[in-house]
Amino acid sequence: MSANSQFFTNRSGMRLHYLSWGNPSGIAVVLLHGLRSYAQTWDGLANALGERYCCYALDQRGRGYSDWADASSYRTEVYVNDLEDLVAHLGLQRFVLVGHSLGGTNALEYARLNPGRLQALVIEDIGPGSSVSGDGAERIRREMSQTPLLFPDWESAAQFWRQARPGLSLEGLASRLMHSMKETLAGIEWRHDQQGIAQARLSITPTDLWPAVRALDCPTLFIRGARSDFLPLATLESIKQANAWVRTEEIADASHYVHDDQSEMFNLVVMDYLYDQCLQPQQQSGE
Repeated sequence: MSANSQFFTNRSGMRLHYLSWGNPSGIAVVLLHGLRSYAQTWDGLANALGERYCCYALDQRGRGYSDWADASSYRTEVYVNDLEDLVAHLGLQRFVLVGHSLGGTNALEYARLNPGRLQALVIEDIGPGSSVSGDGAERIRREMSQTPLLFPDWESAAQFWRQARPGLSLEGLASRLMHSMKETLAGIEWRHDQQGIAQARLSITPTDLWPAVRALDCPTLFIRGARSDFLPLATLESIKQANAWVRTEEIADASHYVHDDQSEMFNLVVMDYLYDQCLQPQQQSGE
């Protein structure tokens, strides 16, 4: 199932890009990628969900084919505004929201600020405090300060990813090379605003996610990679205790990048969860 590539203009006049897959009359699923990822990272999940769903993946500002912006706008409040603009553009009333890492923060804050809009919520490997302290937060700050802006050739770019993500599958590597990088006269450069994103990540205080967790009003699944350095198991348990809507899953042999490291298992977990929350009630009611 191939994706359709589309653009819309947000409230501040920026041109933002998104992909869509599936049946336009299916259950709407909006997908939000991580810190320096891109819409195509969700291709596997969208195809696994199939024709019962209509998936939309946003290239969040500064990423993919969306416009770049001032680094000061790469923060949660503005990302949520962009998401609200996409939802309005698509005419969605109630929908499923899925977010990984940065996208998970934006998804949780959207849920807090827009109660009653979500059928279900899936958060991949982020929780309160994840971006503030711990090995994962320190790793990402280190990566943001040390990532080169230019590589001499594709092999150098591939080697960067192999060192940065030792558990990355060959498919995950190929996806990153294809969708997060581009060849220019100078060499291999990032497709996203690496400099601006790094500046924002190193200077803007991360959002406190506890208010959003406590305010959740829809079925919510938190997925943790068993080898994650970003979402401690203790935090996952605290999230579960904080709100009765929350369920949790841990996926073996996966790092913070669960849907890259163990794509088949991740897709299966999400498919099963959304079936229980969205499709099974329809069947039981005879729809």
